[in-house]
Amino acid sequence: MALPWPQRVELALFVACFLCGAVAAAALTRTQGSFSGRCPLYGVAALNGSSLALSRPSAPSLCYFVAGASGLLALYCLLLLLFWVYSSCIEDSHRGPTGLRIALAISAIAIFLVLVTACILRFGTRSLCNSIISLNITSSCPEAQKISWTPPGTAVQFYSNLHNAEISSWVNLVLWCVVLVVQVMQWKLEVTPYRPLEKGDPEWSSETDALFGPHHPHS
Repeated sequence: MALPWPQRVELALFVACFLCGAVAAAALTRTQGSFSGRCPLYGVAALNGSSLALSRPSAPSLCYFVAGASGLLALYCLLLLLFWVYSSCIEDSHRGPTGLRIALAISAIAIFLVLVTACILRFGTRSLCNSIISLNITSSCPEAQKISWTPPGTAVQFYSNLHNAEISSWVNLVLWCVVLVVQVMQWKLEVTPYRPLEKGDPEWSSETDALFGPHHPHS
């Protein structure tokens, strides 16, 4: 059974949400791994001779939360895609009002989580970059990627990865907002479905009277 067009749009958006969430989770995990498991968000850098070092990292749980929330939402999108592909091919793909209300609640929670993770990435990266620039060893955070870090091999492409994670999160936020709008449209259509006018309806009588004049019964 073919899916209705609003639901097809919703599933296309879920594909994009899955990709954005996966990119954000992978980029932040890769960055944390390059710092030997320490979280660079809101961290403080210090000079170690001619090299940079992350002297005061944040709690690892902060990065775990951001990467975990992004990864879980990406997994949810993937499972939902697989479910609806299966339902459209094998079973009845109709989703009732209860299912839509559950989907709306999940989308609202997802928007909140993505907004929180995007803000953490934005301000956490900015805080780290400000601490690096304050050392007067470089004028920008992208240039700090070219400077050696202690221990060797630390902070490989750290700014590029954090920037990619942040951009993916903001795009993900926009996509989830569009998903919510599409689901609200589906819910309104489900609650007030279209029904053609029939001869006995009051609306039918008023429209025919307007077109042909009121009908007077014969005495």
